[in-house]
Amino acid sequence: MKAVAVVLVLVVLAAVQLAMAGRLEQQTGITCGQVDANLAPCVSFLTQGGEPSAACCSGVKTLSGLAQSTDERRTACNCLKAAANRYANLKDDAAQALPGKCGVALNVPISRTINCDT
Repeated sequence: MKAVAVVLVLVVLAAVQLAMAGRLEQQTGITCGQVDANLAPCVSFLTQGGEPSAACCSGVKTLSGLAQSTDERRTACNCLKAAANRYANLKDDAAQALPGKCGVALNVPISRTINCDT
């Protein structure tokens, strides 16, 4: 009986620890560092036009996979907005065309003026 009680307590503690680890993972989500790193190969396309590189499209695809929840998309949107504003010569038409040119449905626009709260 005592052994069963000990096992039960250990199972409950393990379940609590797993739940806490899951919450921590959800809170961390996507970061601006991840957004910047994934789109860094796209800077030349976004500022000069032409065709996006394979590395650029790979980053766009990765970014699309990272931004799944509403909070992650909002964070990614704010990161993209901040990044777009760092480049005065960013071509808005290239930014809007990027996901399509890479064959990705990116639910986060690349724009200097987007309201990320909507």
